[in-house]
Amino acid sequence: QLQLVESGGGLVQPGGSLRLSCAASGFFLKNYAIGWFRQAPGKEREGVSCISSNDGSTYYADSVKGRFTISRDNAKNTVYLQMNSLNPEDTAVYSCATFPLPGFRRCVSGQDYYYWGQGTQVTVSS
Repeated sequence: QLQLVESGGGLVQPGGSLRLSCAASGFFLKNYAIGWFRQAPGKEREGVSCISSNDGSTYYADSVKGRFTISRDNAKNTVYLQMNSLNPEDTAVYSCATFPLPGFRRCVSGQDYYYWGQGTQVTVSS
């Protein structure tokens, strides 16, 4: 079965850090661009970060630039999202998905991404 599984979410205080993982099964992530997206209650889905598989290029939403870092470990078939200096506005369900090309597109909307995982809840609160 082809799927992505996210993990690493949880409750963290403002200023804290979390590292999310996106693990693939049934296919090799190394051939595809990967995106992290989030959706807070009552809000539209937002593209957080994307990474290509060919040249290592990345995209970050303005709201997370300088705080989040996306990376991939092809040997572990996993993509990570390191999140530092978290604030309450980062509270959301975070999901990962693949883009069917080595280079990513439409990272802002997530349009044409697939193999969406179930998501992992991130809650930033004191």
